[in-house]
Amino acid sequence: MGCGLKCVDDTLKRLFFKLGVQIALTPGYFIIVPILLTVICVTGFQQIYFEMDPEYLFSPQHGPGKNERAIVESFFKMNYTARFNPTRITRPGRFGRIIAIPKHGDTMLTKEIWKELRLIDQIVHNTSIVYGEDNTVYRYEDICAKWVDSCFPNDILNLDYVMDEVETKALNLTFPIMFNPVTWDAHAFPVYFGATEISDEGTIIRVPALQMVYFVTADTKAQDARGSKWEEAFLDAIGQAEELGTFKHISTARFASRTLDIELEKNTRSVVPYFTTTFVIMATFSVLTLLMTDWVRSKPYLGLMGNASTAMAIVAAFGAAVYLRIPFIGINFVSPLLMCSVGIDDTFVMLAAWRRTPITMSVPERMGHMMAEAAVSITITSLTDIVSFSIGTANPFPSIQIFCMYSGLAVCFIFAFHCTFFAACVALGGYAEEKNLHAFTCRKVKPLSMSGKKSWLYRMFCSGGINPKDPDNPEDNPDNAIMVWFRDTLAWYINQWPVKVLVILVFISYLGGALYGTTQLQEGLQRTKLSKKDSYSIEFYDREDVYFREFPYRIQVIVTGELPYWDVDVQNQMENLTKSFEASPFISAPLYTESWLRSFVSYVRRNQDFLNVTIDTREGFLKTLNDLWLFKPNPFSLDIKFNEDGTKIVASRFMIQAVNITDGNMEKEMVKELRRIAHASPLNVSVFHPYFVFFDQFELVRPTTFQSMLGGSVTMMFISFIFIPNILCSMWVAFSIVSIGTGVLGYMAMWSVNLDSISMINLIMCTGFSVDFTAHICYAYMSSESNDPKERVREALYALGLPIFQGAMSTILGVSALILADSYIFLVFFKMTFMVILFGALHGMFLLPVLLSIFGPGSCTRRKKSISDIEKTFPHPYCIPHPSLHPMTHMNGKSHFGGVPLHGMVQASPRIVMSTYDGDTRGKFIVDSPENDQGLGTSEDSSESSSSRSQKQRQKMMEDDERQRRKYVEGWRKSSVPNVGEFSQPNRTSFHNAGYLSDDEVRPYRGEGSKPSLQYQNNQHRPRQHYSRKEHRY
Repeated sequence: MGCGLKCVDDTLKRLFFKLGVQIALTPGYFIIVPILLTVICVTGFQQIYFEMDPEYLFSPQHGPGKNERAIVESFFKMNYTARFNPTRITRPGRFGRIIAIPKHGDTMLTKEIWKELRLIDQIVHNTSIVYGEDNTVYRYEDICAKWVDSCFPNDILNLDYVMDEVETKALNLTFPIMFNPVTWDAHAFPVYFGATEISDEGTIIRVPALQMVYFVTADTKAQDARGSKWEEAFLDAIGQAEELGTFKHISTARFASRTLDIELEKNTRSVVPYFTTTFVIMATFSVLTLLMTDWVRSKPYLGLMGNASTAMAIVAAFGAAVYLRIPFIGINFVSPLLMCSVGIDDTFVMLAAWRRTPITMSVPERMGHMMAEAAVSITITSLTDIVSFSIGTANPFPSIQIFCMYSGLAVCFIFAFHCTFFAACVALGGYAEEKNLHAFTCRKVKPLSMSGKKSWLYRMFCSGGINPKDPDNPEDNPDNAIMVWFRDTLAWYINQWPVKVLVILVFISYLGGALYGTTQLQEGLQRTKLSKKDSYSIEFYDREDVYFREFPYRIQVIVTGELPYWDVDVQNQMENLTKSFEASPFISAPLYTESWLRSFVSYVRRNQDFLNVTIDTREGFLKTLNDLWLFKPNPFSLDIKFNEDGTKIVASRFMIQAVNITDGNMEKEMVKELRRIAHASPLNVSVFHPYFVFFDQFELVRPTTFQSMLGGSVTMMFISFIFIPNILCSMWVAFSIVSIGTGVLGYMAMWSVNLDSISMINLIMCTGFSVDFTAHICYAYMSSESNDPKERVREALYALGLPIFQGAMSTILGVSALILADSYIFLVFFKMTFMVILFGALHGMFLLPVLLSIFGPGSCTRRKKSISDIEKTFPHPYCIPHPSLHPMTHMNGKSHFGGVPLHGMVQASPRIVMSTYDGDTRGKFIVDSPENDQGLGTSEDSSESSSSRSQKQRQKMMEDDERQRRKYVEGWRKSSVPNVGEFSQPNRTSFHNAGYLSDDEVRPYRGEGSKPSLQYQNNQHRPRQHYSRKEHRY
């Protein structure tokens, strides 16, 4: 252990010792200030801003799709008011979309159905809203997106002129394009018809589904807001018509651009009603866990105060985040449930440390020791959580960034509030315990050893505390049965070789299943997962996936730069580029391609004889292009961008059609393939579709997840090494993090969880949460003074078996309400948190003890002689004693060695009840028994050192100590020792300070206004001093 790293641990303990003493002396300030801070931070909720845009939340912040959109919009900005074309949009905009299927039969091509389609069109056109400060009424015709002077039509409805002939087969519809013989409209059937069945001759046999789309203007923010309100009216109108049975022959499914926003908000808010249930469950769990058979040492009220401290911290953290202008998102509603479990874990840590302090100490001393001992446990778990969330803030997905910001701040506030507000509550509870007050009634009661004449009801429900005349008697210091079970039963089984082999085989099977699961991972956040299961949008998504996956996306190919398009070589390059895209398996035949250059050059060459034009020169090319091709009604006029004086073409585009894209993996591969083709071209080429912004998550989610998990694992190992400076321990911690992360990643695929931005949040948390169990079990094993691996396993499980169970249960209870929300988002949080905690607990209680006992220290080495062995060899140590100015007394008043303390020597005395800091060996607190809890905390850990071992062990140790004491007494009797009375000072108050204070650092009590100067010293060889509770009051 390096001195530099060890100093981190020592410094923290000194600082927390001082903080604990100060809290005990002035608890009121540490209660009032956090409450006032909470009140101040709560006011921030007045400025809360909800962010619900799915594109912003669930797409990469600087993804390629957004860069490509910026390029398109810099040259081809959509004009909704006069030049709107839906195949050339750069953003989804504001729209209403309907997919209709027949209620009876298998085709939409009937006259009755077409009448109802016309009825839908009338309902949409009659949908109106009131908007603006002057309450203006707007109908669809007033705000619709227009091509030239009219709303962009659903011209497929004009088939009603010939539907009689179509239904009787007198007229065949040819796929994919047909001119209406009555209106002369060119009907592009793939745009409107879904899953069309076509004959060998190319005529339509059956149309199972039909869609219509209605766009409204969204050029400005005001128009966008107005369009958003119209969308809500559209959804209500169609939904009401469907519910009232207006349509007899068709079934409709509706969708609007705001559907994702609305459903995401409903989805995330669905968990709010279960907050109360969760907090009640957590409070009940805390109270029950902290109950003991000793009604003085029970801490039910502190369980409630731990919940209150956590709730205040979460509220204050969220308010502070709002003040920092961090937008609030719906996923943040999960954070309080997760953070509540973090706070409860810290509560257990601190109360366990409190119970390990001798009850005969004064409250300030006990608070100092409690805070010093809990410092490493709370700090390492809080710091690892904070670091894991900090790594999440660097994620490219804003939803993850925002969630991690709120959660990271919550962990910081929970840590601060538990070190102040909750610690002050513990101090108040300590004063009540000092007065032997009942945990519920706060009335003074008698200890069990003095309640023999009381009724059995009194002894069962009222007695508690210790007998001041005999504080170490076993009757008042019973063993914890659950902790003994972990030590004597579970550890015994784990130490058997058949069980070790079984555990390793199970682990290998677990790891094999996890690795197989990683190969089955599906990537990407599907739209259906953002809505509740009973949402109207689910039906729309299902119909779209079933009927409209054959021709799903109209993709724009943009070529930028001043190119001489009249040059044959450039024309050939453009044609080769077009053919390269058309050769892709994801792109349809040339029939579905719209290329202004291909069409223009082909038209001129076909009609060269009678047009009498030339396009081989710049002037001839541009003049012919403008005169013959770029008239306004021609959509190709939207695909060419000239410079300011119209003499050069600075950008152009053409359209290609995606085909048979059935799922997210195909969407990812399609985008990768198209971008590869674009990058391979000698031209400056970009490909774009508005949904490419969402598809980027498919490409980034896997590498981003692995980078975050790897970075988190390395960081956690580094942090563990700082606080637990043992390289072997740090390696086992890193191994466990990787193992748990692999397990969660693999088994989540088998539990129907995709690798997306939601699951990525949980995987980031996984690195922080998995440290909680593994780091402490490693440290407990490494810190054991035994050289026998079996004994180390027993000590580690005795110290941490129950705390691991408590921590796991508190976390699982904290997220259990998420099951009731009936939402994919919250169900993912529950599934993955459950797996993280389950795998972490199993690693801590089974796998790590087995691996450490096989490969850890002491597994392959001879048992070394301990100091006591050496001391027994030399019963007459030859050294000069350092006489003390103060008689060294036991806490119960009994002196060792005839009142002669031996400075600089390890005292072979009966087990000293006062906790000391062993700075020369392992840098930990020794509380009588080697079975110290190194980690999370326990519910009924013994308050006295004598309760940390069984009666049989206590008796054996006392006999050994007595034999050793006799050897030392005899040895020192034969040596030359000055009379200690020569150095004694009359009326000198003696303090037992457990090695923290020197003689000069103790200022005696001088009255009501004075305070003892308590300092934490890493020096166990200084005289131990103790506050006399009779003389000093706080």
